[in-house]
Amino acid sequence: MSSADQYGALRHGAGGRLVPRDVLELSGPDAVSYLQGQCSQDVESMAVGTAADALLLSPQGKLEALLRVQRLGDDRYLIDVAGGWGEAVRARLERFKLRVKADLAEVSLQCLSVRGPDAEQAAAQVVCSYRVPFSWGGVTGVDVFAPSPVVPPAVTPCDVETWEALRVEAGIPAMGRELDDRTIAAEADLLERCVSFTKGCYTGQELVARLDARGNKVARHLAGLVVEGPEGGGEASDDAVGAEPIPPGTPVVDPATGQEVGAVTSSARSPGLGLVALGYLHRRLSPPAPVELVLPGSAPRRAEARPLPLVT
Repeated sequence: MSSADQYGALRHGAGGRLVPRDVLELSGPDAVSYLQGQCSQDVESMAVGTAADALLLSPQGKLEALLRVQRLGDDRYLIDVAGGWGEAVRARLERFKLRVKADLAEVSLQCLSVRGPDAEQAAAQVVCSYRVPFSWGGVTGVDVFAPSPVVPPAVTPCDVETWEALRVEAGIPAMGRELDDRTIAAEADLLERCVSFTKGCYTGQELVARLDARGNKVARHLAGLVVEGPEGGGEASDDAVGAEPIPPGTPVVDPATGQEVGAVTSSARSPGLGLVALGYLHRRLSPPAPVELVLPGSAPRRAEARPLPLVT
């Protein structure tokens, strides 16, 4: 199936793929109080059966992982994180689990992610252990966790390149790309989604609270980039959707001053917008604004920095 058809399903129907997610389960008499003191979300107030995104922070307030927490029972939580980050999350949680009556265990489940306005209905017949709604940057859907989930007939299978185009357009930050141990939550606009300002203390809270009191005036913010030229703007051909057309780390320059104002973190080819990217830009540059991408061995590429999401 063409990339255009896959993208159409993600935006107007139901498209999906198996997405790597690492899953942990926390349970025991102290599970609630322990997790409440470790992550940024108010997990104590969560109703059974609900889920929310949360952050694990270092004691200095820098990001260690973006999590999703689902409450399974009074003293039982399911925690899932981007594939490859489960061991780091487990080690981080175990590091502070002293004299705590709670067990942390890996769970052998796979994640079938389905996106689009018809996602819930299209994935309704999938036999699963857990089902979690998804909504971010105008993209909606559902994540289904099961030992061996299969993409159902009503869901269009999508390749990783088209899936990545949707993520970049929506401005959804990824672990290891937009999110690492240098990231401050406010830079990636994660506060409203992932942080409770009414709960008690948790590890890393001091920096979050201090920045909030100062209006969250961080030095950089995550933004979208739409590249001008043959690959930018207008309809792209089916074969124009590819992986990493702009290398991560590519400098972003303000053409008015010639100064570097940021760097690309992820990129993709969008069927509707052409060449698009995510990157952190200095706060002195306020999107929408013209910028240039400094690619090795070629002339700078003109682009426009835009607020996220790129598609509404």
